[in-house]
Amino acid sequence: QVQLVESGGGLVQAGGSLRLSCAASGRTFSRYTMGWFRQAPGKEREFLAAIWWSTGTTYYADSVKGRFTISRDNAKNTVYLQMNSLKPEDTAVYYCAAKNSIVVTTTTGYDYWGQGTQVTVSS
Repeated sequence: QVQLVESGGGLVQAGGSLRLSCAASGRTFSRYTMGWFRQAPGKEREFLAAIWWSTGTTYYADSVKGRFTISRDNAKNTVYLQMNSLKPEDTAVYYCAAKNSIVVTTTTGYDYWGQGTQVTVSS
């Protein structure tokens, strides 16, 4: 049973930074792609970034490229999302997801999801 548990959300002022964590368990993830998504109230879920666990190959949405960085720690089975220069429009629930695929550039096909962590950016 795959389990993904996000943490690290909270309240931050505009211009600040947060690092989200996603602890993964339940299987070997070497052939999995891990992704970060977010959903703001009244909006559709938005893809942010993905990483192929085996090689660390990454892919970003244009909206966060240069501000957000996805990474993973193999020893801790944890994926991170470092978020810098945060803006009020980054306010959303952030989700970690996993798919059994090595293709990081497709934003669909994610089978497993965490419960989400709230990020609120004040102006």
